[in-house]
Amino acid sequence: MAHTNESVVSEFVLLGLSNSWELQLFFFAIFSIVYTTSVLGNIMIIFIISSDSHLNSPMYFLLSNLSFIDICQSNFATPKMLVDFFVEHKTISFEGCMAQIFLLHSFVGSEMMLLVAMAYDRFIAICKPLHYSTIMNQRLCIIFVFISWAVGILHSVSHLVFTVDLPFCGPNEVDSFFCDLPLVIELACMDTYEMEIMTLTNSGLISLSCFLALIISYTIILITVRRRSSSGSSKALSTLTAHITVVILFFGPCIYFYIWPFSRLPVDKFLSVFYTVCTPLLNPIIYSLRNEDFKSAMQKLRNHHMNSWKN
Repeated sequence: MAHTNESVVSEFVLLGLSNSWELQLFFFAIFSIVYTTSVLGNIMIIFIISSDSHLNSPMYFLLSNLSFIDICQSNFATPKMLVDFFVEHKTISFEGCMAQIFLLHSFVGSEMMLLVAMAYDRFIAICKPLHYSTIMNQRLCIIFVFISWAVGILHSVSHLVFTVDLPFCGPNEVDSFFCDLPLVIELACMDTYEMEIMTLTNSGLISLSCFLALIISYTIILITVRRRSSSGSSKALSTLTAHITVVILFFGPCIYFYIWPFSRLPVDKFLSVFYTVCTPLLNPIIYSLRNEDFKSAMQKLRNHHMNSWKN
C-alpha cells in the first residue's frame, strides 16, 4: 500500500442530489428546515440539561454530549450542501474533501461509542440499581466521553492516513453531495481492492461490534424490565424505547453502507441524506417526545419564561 503521493487532482466535483433546478429549490427548503431544527433542537437539549438540576445525572450528561456530537455532524457537510443548491459547478478542494472524510468518521465513530456508554448506563440503572450511584460516577462518565472521542478520531485517522496518499490523477467527480469515502477511493488511479477491504474491515468492525453490544445490553435490560411490574418499570421502559429507537435509526443506514460500501444504488444517495442530515434531528425529536423527565423540564422552563414575560 505504500507509495508516494502522485495526486494531481486539486479539487473534486460534487454531483449533488439532482440536476433539476426545481428539485434543488425543493430540497433547499426541506433541508434548511431540517438543519435549523436539528441544530436548535440539540442546543435546546444541552441548555435544558445544564439548567435543570433534576437532570443532573449520568444519563443526561451522556445525552448532552450526544447532542453536541449531533450538532457537529449537522455542520460537517449540510451548510455546504445548502449553498451548493444555488451553485451550478459544485466543487470542493482536495483538503476540504479530506477534512469532510475525517470529520464524518470521527463524529460517527464517537456517536457509536457514546450510544454503547448510554446502554451501559441504563444496564447499571435497571439491573444493578443499588450500585448505580457508586458505579456511574462523574469520573466514569467523563472517561466514557473521552474514550468515545478517542475511538472516533482513531477510527477516522486510520481511514485518512491511507486515503490522503492515494494517487488521484484524473477522474474527480463524486456522485454525492459530500466526500463519501468509498466514492472518493474509487477515483484513485490504482487498483483499490486492498483499500476497499481495509475500509470495509475497519468500519465494519466498529459498527457491528457496537451494534451487537447494544443489542445484547438492551435485550438483558428489557428482560429485566418485563420481570417487574411497577410505575418505575413503566418509566424505565419509556426511556428504553427512546434509546432503542435512536439505535435502530442510527445503525440501520450505517450497517447498510458498511455491508455494501462499494456497490452503490440510486437510493443510496438519499439514504446518505437521511444519515448525515436527518439523523442529528432524531435526538431532540425522540427524547423530547418519549422522555417524561425531559418533557417535565421543558414544561418547567416554558412556564418560567412565561411568568418572566408576565412580570
